[in-house]
Amino acid sequence: MTESATRPSTGSGSEHSGSRDRPAERSRSRTTWPRRVFVTPAILTLVVLGAYPLVFIALAAVTESSLGRPFQELVGTATVEDVLGDADVVASLVRGVVYAVLVALVSVVLGVTTAVALWRSVRAGSVTRTLLLLPMITPPVVVGILWKLVFNPSGGLVDTALRFVLPGADPVSVLSYPVLAFAGIALADVWEWTPLIVLLVFAALIGQDTEVGEAAALDGAHGFRLFSSITLPAIAGTIGAAFLIRLVLAFKVFDLVYIMTSGGPGQATTLPAYVIWQAALQQFDVGRAAVITLLLAAVVTIVTLPVVAITRRLHND
Repeated sequence: MTESATRPSTGSGSEHSGSRDRPAERSRSRTTWPRRVFVTPAILTLVVLGAYPLVFIALAAVTESSLGRPFQELVGTATVEDVLGDADVVASLVRGVVYAVLVALVSVVLGVTTAVALWRSVRAGSVTRTLLLLPMITPPVVVGILWKLVFNPSGGLVDTALRFVLPGADPVSVLSYPVLAFAGIALADVWEWTPLIVLLVFAALIGQDTEVGEAAALDGAHGFRLFSSITLPAIAGTIGAAFLIRLVLAFKVFDLVYIMTSGGPGQATTLPAYVIWQAALQQFDVGRAAVITLLLAAVVTIVTLPVVAITRRLHND
């Protein structure tokens, strides 16, 4: 009697729960399809824009490809071996790593310092913040021309300042010396992209919880101790992300090299992007340019992976 009495109630409960679940599933399906319809074009666009260049570069790297006639003949790894055996290409990749890390570090240090200074004077620094963004919105070609004029040995800013300090001194062509030319391009790059770091860090500073800082101030934390113990840990993840972005941008520099030095003097400022341009548009060897591009992508991945891991840990903390 007990089993027969309980079975119908169990069955009816499952039927009722099933009937309740079906409308919920239908409503979920009705809301899912419109989302898929709206998201699909964006996904397809990303796949096409990302997959097509990658497939093209990979095929060009293993074939004999010129600028006008790609994929002429399969050559396998011959181009890769030829590029790896070229000391100038390898040196440009090493030079690119040194340049990117150096420029990114200097940009982050200056950017964080400037952002903190603006944050301290948030009420009085609106005009200053606007002016600091001007280098970032200036076209890279214009930046290159501007800094080339600054380093001009005949009436440039550096030459004028030198003549003012040392009257009768010989003109100094900064871009004619390997080390100075490398530093000059780095300086122009830092000037152009440091405002991006300032913008990112400043947004993180004004977005942090002020109550934590006020509580720490009441406990006796002031000045550098307050910044190092409260403010810096709060924005450490943003600083790491800004360093990663700046690192990738530094690896891509081409305009400044092309305008200011054309890779010279000698090979002192020949960075990877400029080598790729030389192979593709001066030598018309698309296969060689594709191999150098893949090598640069591998180098960038190796260099940025530790930065990504550190940034992720800082965000989680």
